[in-house]
Amino acid sequence: MMALVHVAFASDLHSIADHQINKDSVIIEFGKSGKVVIIVENKEDFEKLKMMNINEIIASLDLQENEDTGELTIVEIKKKDGSSKEIVRVRENGGETEVNIGKMRVYVDENGENTRVKIESGEKKDKDPVFRTYFNTDIGISNYLTPSGSFPTSENPYAVKGWGSWNIGLNWMASQRISRGFHWNFGLGFQWYNFKFENRDYQATRGLGGIDFAQRTDVNGFKSKISASYITAMTLLELDFGKMKDNGRRGFRIAAGPYAGYRLGGQSKYVYREYEGSGRKKDKQNTGLYLNNFRYGVRGEVGVGRVTFFTTYDLNELFQEVKGPELHPITFGIVF
Repeated sequence: MMALVHVAFASDLHSIADHQINKDSVIIEFGKSGKVVIIVENKEDFEKLKMMNINEIIASLDLQENEDTGELTIVEIKKKDGSSKEIVRVRENGGETEVNIGKMRVYVDENGENTRVKIESGEKKDKDPVFRTYFNTDIGISNYLTPSGSFPTSENPYAVKGWGSWNIGLNWMASQRISRGFHWNFGLGFQWYNFKFENRDYQATRGLGGIDFAQRTDVNGFKSKISASYITAMTLLELDFGKMKDNGRRGFRIAAGPYAGYRLGGQSKYVYREYEGSGRKKDKQNTGLYLNNFRYGVRGEVGVGRVTFFTTYDLNELFQEVKGPELHPITFGIVF
């Protein structure tokens, strides 16, 4: 079979049309003005062409194959600056063949009993862009550690009850890709801390020289807690092993980095009911005066696929020096 592969643009369409008179041909159109034309001299050759699969057609062109990638470049355009632009590229892998024509992709799978053909058009969006911005939410549990690195026990009036001591964070983030699978993430967010006391008979009150934990024996306590809110700036270095292959898929990843924040508010709340009988009452006090205005610490993240867990640890104390117990806030949670 004598085959001629020709790529025609707008200026060459008329010459191709004239050449095709009285000849059998196969025409593949792509883009706005591009064509791939296979011309045969007689009907016998055309019948042979119909019996051939795409692999045999490519083999008949006697093209040089890239042994490392298994790709064949059939047509390319040479530019004035010496560079080239591929128009038609073919990749073979066993019974699978992929043909790229401009922005169009044709995939042929001949492994099964039936041949499957898939056609895609248009450029694919980069799944791992160089720079992007996004919004996420932290939902976790708050607690704090003593200078010895342990959680306060129930003997301490400020011991925290795990369930109900929520930490909520709303973060606007940006991500800069440094290299394949390696990113620099940074952003600004708002965090709300709630430290719900395990012993609800104690109320955090504002004393003369610091915070006091008063035992309320005159009422029936239901809930006692300290809350604080911060605006926080953070930065993390992330290593994503799934994106190291540059396929855009999120795999196992780890990230760590520092953060710093400024306190926006803080108070204590005590919910109780009188023994003589009454509805629930609330007593709120501005205990935020004894909280540190600044906070700084380290944040870590571990994730697989779309699931990401985080933890934060404040390197400075929750309360001002000698204004309260020496406690370092710590949180655990999940990122949405």
